[in-house]
Amino acid sequence: MSEQAEIGVIGGSGFYSFLDDVTEVTVETPYGPPSDSLFLGKTGGHTVAFLPRHGRGHHLPPHRINYRANMWALRSVGVRQIIAPCAVGGLKPEYGPGTLVVPDQLVDRTKHRRQSFYDGEPLPDGSIPDVLHITFADPYCETGRQASLRAARSHGWEAVDGGTMCVIEGPRFSTRAESRWHAAQGWDVVGMTGHPEAVLARELELCYSSLALVTDLDAGAEAGEGVSHEEVLRVFGENIERVRKVLFDAVRELPATEERGCCCSTALGGQHPGITLP
Repeated sequence: MSEQAEIGVIGGSGFYSFLDDVTEVTVETPYGPPSDSLFLGKTGGHTVAFLPRHGRGHHLPPHRINYRANMWALRSVGVRQIIAPCAVGGLKPEYGPGTLVVPDQLVDRTKHRRQSFYDGEPLPDGSIPDVLHITFADPYCETGRQASLRAARSHGWEAVDGGTMCVIEGPRFSTRAESRWHAAQGWDVVGMTGHPEAVLARELELCYSSLALVTDLDAGAEAGEGVSHEEVLRVFGENIERVRKVLFDAVRELPATEERGCCCSTALGGQHPGITLP
């Protein structure tokens, strides 16, 4: 493929629509179509591939996103580092709307998502991936996390350094009982898209970090009627310009692909996956 990028950003159209000279690239994968085309543009000295996680019309709910195709498509255009902004609910009263969290841990509470490339199931071309087990103790790239924290501070936004993101199946929000249980475990925020993005990135030896914007207090952390979709969209819209500035500065902070020294880049430990990676 002639069009190449170094950094991937998984988010909505608000993160790339203002760029000049954006190239739309359609990518086919062995796992079916990704959420949308990739949109390639330059920022911060890097060529960045933007992928609308839910499709440009926001027609894909979290449980129907083709996460494997998304990650494969990004790697196929040369991406080796990913920053993934997302909206989350706060599980602590002090993490109210407008809080930016750069998590360092993840808990999977999803139910029906394909979360591995290495499941031994044949691909359409007849190749069969090996069954591999990768280390996932630290799910987020520390290099990407630190770049995001520095970028946020440079804009006077003191992001929360670390914390656990609980990922639920969706598309519904949590009940009060579920929310209280999540908070009682010591988890910090709850979202619907952070898994299996992180583990699939690790399986492809991609760096992955998240910028989690709290748009609401989750049902168990507040009184009243609970979370609404309209509230999430409103708060995200109010903060999108701030998030975008942090995101683009974080991209500028990332090292060149050949200078990566984190464990993400060697996650397979020399194991052959049994299939040809893009």
